Amino acid sequence: MSDKSRRLRALIQAPEIVVMPGIYDGYSTRMVQAAGFEMGFVSGGSVSEASLGWADYGIMGMEENLRVCRAIVGCTDLPVMADADTGYGNAVNVHFTVKAFERAGVSGLMIEDQQWPKRCGHLKGKSVISAEEGTEKIAAAAAAREDADFVIMARTDSLATHGLDEAIRRLNMYADAGADLLFADALLTVDQIAAVAKSVSKPLAVNMGFGIRTRSTTPLLSALQLQDLGVAAVLYPRLLAAAALRGMQNAMGVFRESLGQRAPVDRPDLLASFEELNGVTGIEELGRLEARVVARRGAV
Repeated sequence: MSDKSRRLRALIQAPEIVVMPGIYDGYSTRMVQAAGFEMGFVSGGSVSEASLGWADYGIMGMEENLRVCRAIVGCTDLPVMADADTGYGNAVNVHFTVKAFERAGVSGLMIEDQQWPKRCGHLKGKSVISAEEGTEKIAAAAAAREDADFVIMARTDSLATHGLDEAIRRLNMYADAGADLLFADALLTVDQIAAVAKSVSKPLAVNMGFGIRTRSTTPLLSALQLQDLGVAAVLYPRLLAAAALRGMQNAMGVFRESLGQRAPVDRPDLLASFEELNGVTGIEELGRLEARVVARRGAV
């Protein structure tokens, strides 16, 4: 049994809403841990954008996703939930997908019912597989896990294609098939969020922005507002990725302007210091490790 998986499962089942900040690399993961959050959610969209330079449009495959997840797990003590998109195939593929991610050290996995190639749930043009095939995938995922505490999150994108009643029906089917956490993406109103939370048999997760709202998608609510509606978990998948992009845009703008000046430009307000960079990325821990394992030899 994994201590991290037990911790993640306890967070989901607690009466207080669990906040799941989106992470996608070592920097974002360490920032989430340093800020005192209790877990992180690997945003597949952010991984695709940051690692491959391509939008969340089904371009990234399983191996690239796994590579990033292994690195993330290796630099944090937090439980990490990963995003396995559609499971990369049918129920047989899902079986091997769950085993691969569990062995990579993550504590939970999200699988959705879009058709492949999938796309960001807040984009137009989505299509979904049948509810029966989605149920087969979730059942395969639940059966494949070696750790009984490993968390399976089942996501449906059927609201946009089939309506609210079908989204609720699918989530309950997925819950019966073994999902521990349910997620209806791109809910459009507060009433829809409340209706889903009241109508499903397992804890509900909701996707949320922070200070940004994509047109025609989920309204912005605070974590406490969502908790009052009966939501168990809230994901902020693009928070750090969007903040990093804005920071890089600002820094590059100033840098480009500075190239036409003869005096150097000093803008510490835009940049972390060398000491901060090293501090975030575990320089003290590496120093302690070196002191323990590297022999000190005199000069020859």
